[in-house]
Amino acid sequence: MNYLEKLLDGVEVEWKALGDVAEIYGGLTGKSKSDFEGGNAKFISYKNIFANIAVDFNALEYVKVSDTENQHEVKYGDVLFTGSSETADEAGMSSSVTTRFEASVYLNSFSFGVRFNENTPLTPEFSKYLFRSHFMRSEIAKTASGVTRFNISKERFRKIQIPIPCPDNPKKSLEIQAEIVRILDTFTELTAELTAELTARKKQYAYYRDQLLSFEEGEVEWKALGVIGEVRMCKRILKSQTSSEGEIPFYKIGTFGKEPDAYIPRSLFEEYKSKYSYPKIGEILISASGTIGRTVVFDGEDAYFQDSNIVWIENDESVVLNKFLFYFYKIANWEVSEGGTIQRLYNDNLRKLLIPIPFPNDSKKSLTEQARIVAILDKFDALTNSLTEGLPREIELRQKQYEYYRDLLLAFPKDEGTTDERR
Repeated sequence: MNYLEKLLDGVEVEWKALGDVAEIYGGLTGKSKSDFEGGNAKFISYKNIFANIAVDFNALEYVKVSDTENQHEVKYGDVLFTGSSETADEAGMSSSVTTRFEASVYLNSFSFGVRFNENTPLTPEFSKYLFRSHFMRSEIAKTASGVTRFNISKERFRKIQIPIPCPDNPKKSLEIQAEIVRILDTFTELTAELTAELTARKKQYAYYRDQLLSFEEGEVEWKALGVIGEVRMCKRILKSQTSSEGEIPFYKIGTFGKEPDAYIPRSLFEEYKSKYSYPKIGEILISASGTIGRTVVFDGEDAYFQDSNIVWIENDESVVLNKFLFYFYKIANWEVSEGGTIQRLYNDNLRKLLIPIPFPNDSKKSLTEQARIVAILDKFDALTNSLTEGLPREIELRQKQYEYYRDLLLAFPKDEGTTDERR
């Protein structure tokens, strides 16, 4: 805040209603699929705006636009907003147009644009950060209403107060904005560099994983999973036995590896756990429908899993390590059965999956080699996937740091007498 005070150096920050300093225009009316074939103009979608990325003219779809005189073209400096979303917090997400388009570009009907008046000294680069700041996001969210879908009220949106630093001295105003943009660009560039590094490391990880799990003939024996261990699954849980709140998480195929949305009573859990199959710590849970072959290492936390959709191999680690199976599953060619509306991995398919066992005639040497491969891949996995260490953690911290300083740098002083006309 001291830095912001020095940056402003006593200059005035004026808060004005958005409708007083800008024109707000709508997008094209609804388009059919045929309108996108052989069109005469380019088209910015809801997704382009939501991602808050620089709009790539060459990547935009073509669309047919009739009566172009009565449509608003998107121009350099405009700020584009999504008009609706499934949550109030996501409605009104923005993206500033920071490049000049080569030809006509229009906005989709579920969005709207803001074009500042010529005498309003706000740059698109500054607007890009301003309208994504915590304060502005919360103000925009207040203009949304709905039940299953939230729509922005343009009438209330026009009354949102926005800060304009030093409005009577455009040169000074642009200098202040440029310095804030410079600082925030540094944070976003660092995050982009880390993201690019993560992409490169993931490719490197995939390369070494494939190399480490590829063996010369004679080095391994390929054994069917059904020989290594039995396919197991939990006892069937009926929908009537679950609730939206409870003691024990119940994972269905849709929530496998994510946050649970169903629970079962502890008494039922303890009964079924003692009577029927239940995974041991370290065994690898496998999705047998939906996204086939997704895996989770069971951590021993109390939980229950949907029968037939989530299965595991009751494995003897004197032959093959669970973690070795985990990594091989990543490249396994699952023999999926087609049928009905979804694909399935049936138990017979799973039993027939061939697993490479290195040095099969020397158990000690085999387990040592498996452990060596696992140790290498664990390091790569932590670097590329871990949310507590490695690049994903670093990216998360840098993103939080950027958001923290963005909100500080855009926390302009506001006259206590300024009223909110939307009330």
